[in-house]
Amino acid sequence: MQELSLNVLDIAENSVRADASLIKITIEEDTFAHTLRISIEDDGCGMTKEQIEKVMDPFFTTRTTRKVGLGVPFFKMSAEATGGSFSIASTVGKGTRTEAFYHTDHIDMLPLGDMPATMLSLISVNPHLDFLYTYTRDHNTFTLDTRALKEVLEDVPLNTPEVLLYIKEQLTEGEKGLNDQP
Repeated sequence: MQELSLNVLDIAENSVRADASLIKITIEEDTFAHTLRISIEDDGCGMTKEQIEKVMDPFFTTRTTRKVGLGVPFFKMSAEATGGSFSIASTVGKGTRTEAFYHTDHIDMLPLGDMPATMLSLISVNPHLDFLYTYTRDHNTFTLDTRALKEVLEDVPLNTPEVLLYIKEQLTEGEKGLNDQP
């Protein structure tokens, strides 16, 4: 994968398939320390230790549409290529947390990519799920919580075109605001 946002999309789709009702995606960037931490946490069905070992194998997948499962192995490889680290923790019946830590000044660091588009894709295709997206850059934080949006919107679905346009604007402005702050 050419951008980390595509890894986030793939791992979050795993959470969807795990019957999660809440998916937390957290980006923590420290431009002074040259680090980036990405975590995806869900409240889905979770995995056993044996299942965790299998998802680390690129030649294992539960999908019927392809013969390999590259999302988790690529996520792990991209972090470790920068001298960073990767972890996955899961409890059956409670959920899974996947985390990758990167050294952003390393030559093998991939670009983060278009996180607003990634989040918009996840929300538009899964309006029945809740997403908590938090992006922190140098102690400035932007958060989008679909639970709060649903509370305000009441019966209006998140994937209504006008709502999606609003969400897109919020995501874009939120990320831009992180760039504009000192």
